[in-house]
Amino acid sequence: MEELDINARTEQAVENFKNGYNCAQSVAMAYADLYSIDIETLKKLSAPFGGGMGRLREVCGAVTGMFLILGMEHPANDPNDKENKNANYTAVQRTALNFKDKMGSYICADLLKIGRHPQDPMPDDRNSEYYAKRPCAYCVAVAAEILGNELVKSNSAKTE
Repeated sequence: MEELDINARTEQAVENFKNGYNCAQSVAMAYADLYSIDIETLKKLSAPFGGGMGRLREVCGAVTGMFLILGMEHPANDPNDKENKNANYTAVQRTALNFKDKMGSYICADLLKIGRHPQDPMPDDRNSEYYAKRPCAYCVAVAAEILGNELVKSNSAKTE
């Protein structure tokens, strides 16, 4: 894996979000070039995970974006490969708990300080009021940074 500029990828993730991509897309897109996945396919796969899973306000989309990339880093595509499945789940749990330590939760509703129930599926307009009242851009930044650090750690372990 190439040398990661985590700060640049974090900035790219936030820029993706400010350009209208959802939180999951924003994080995943910032790291997609490291894997052989078509960016348009990744955008489609990650689209349902914004708003805490389609505005259900469950697991934060930025966290889900991390998980999508971790699936590429630690592929668990063989149901009999317990070692890779363990590596995948371990990385997922470690990054989720790291996010929770920094943000207080990895649940979208908790982060937004709203009730945990489905909301109107129509996304809110992205304007200055939207960005001022939501921590989403910061959640994207935190997730992108955690993911970058996890990938560096994973790469170091693979080369030892």
